[in-house]
Amino acid sequence: MTLPDQILSTATGFALVFLSVALLVTVWRIIRGPTLPDRVLGLDMLVAIAIGLIAVVAIRTGFNLYIDIAIALGLVGFLATIAFARFVLARGLSPEKGSLVQAAPDAGKGGRSPRAKSNRRKRKGAR
Repeated sequence: MTLPDQILSTATGFALVFLSVALLVTVWRIIRGPTLPDRVLGLDMLVAIAIGLIAVVAIRTGFNLYIDIAIALGLVGFLATIAFARFVLARGLSPEKGSLVQAAPDAGKGGRSPRAKSNRRKRKGAR
């Protein structure tokens, strides 16, 4: 084994150890996360760490198909993050059970509430 091979083997070994520790800490953060956005961010970080692990394994083994798998995982992770963000946004807009919804102070002025205006459906060609 030549010196560059030893350096590459040592570097990939350290990278695997550090990424494994980061993976464990991220899983702990997902489990312990106090709010849903913390968990969503943790899942996004988990995908990024998994991509790093796959890349290091690809370098270590020399099997280039792992790079394609990492790219596909990145695309799926991006779509999952967008879906989770939309879920969090939709959940944040709806009132939770047991909470009191207060009327807006100017809801009686002008005959329409601000919420009624935002709930109107826009039709094609309507002004």
